Amino acid sequence: MYAPERQQEILRLARDGGRVDVLSLAEEFQVTAETIRRDLKALDRAGLVRRVHGGAIPAGRLDFEPDLAEREGTAADEKDRIAHAALAELPAEGSVILDAGSTVSRLATALPLESELTVVTHSLPTAARLADHPGVQLHLVGGRIRHRTRAAVDAWSLRAYGEIRADVLFLAANGFSAEAGLTTPDLAEASVKRATVAAARRVVLLADSGKWGQEHFARFGDLADVDLLITDTGLAPEDAAAIEAGGTEVVRV
Repeated sequence: MYAPERQQEILRLARDGGRVDVLSLAEEFQVTAETIRRDLKALDRAGLVRRVHGGAIPAGRLDFEPDLAEREGTAADEKDRIAHAALAELPAEGSVILDAGSTVSRLATALPLESELTVVTHSLPTAARLADHPGVQLHLVGGRIRHRTRAAVDAWSLRAYGEIRADVLFLAANGFSAEAGLTTPDLAEASVKRATVAAARRVVLLADSGKWGQEHFARFGDLADVDLLITDTGLAPEDAAAIEAGGTEVVRV
């Protein structure tokens, strides 16, 4: 296990249990106590945990990942506007990848009945919304399902995305910024998102303005990897201009 993977698991254990201790972690991961102390130091430096005597407790900052129901209800009006604006980016005929995310899922719901598309997704909620669409050839990418996001991750998902080349990817992110790029709390989800970016000719990021400036644990790309950002008018014009100066088109709705 690589250090970032171990640190992600330590963070999960801290959040699930309320605290972690050095000796128990060393035994669980079969590493030295000094290795665990370095992991906790790295997580503390990132603001994800707070070190205490003998271990650490979760810091309770923005990197906490809300569950699917909570994300669906956040910035709902903005997400609806973004999803409807994204309809203009659908190819007349062709293939699209729909990433796991609440705004991208809204795009799936808004897909016109006359659309004739090949759709690939690793999101169970998105697949469920498109299963009966008459014009969609739906491909569901498999793998381990994360309960919090209902998204497939790990080797099966990565292998599937390595075998396709889609016209457009509609991408989601928990945070985006000029400095940190595209980020999400979970390393496994970040790996799949990175694979979807590589599998598409054009990348369209659907993200409400509340995610601007947020930085999370797992980084999966640069803003320069995105051809078009569709967001809401909460993103300041000067921030939109700065993003466009880096080569990404911005649409504010």
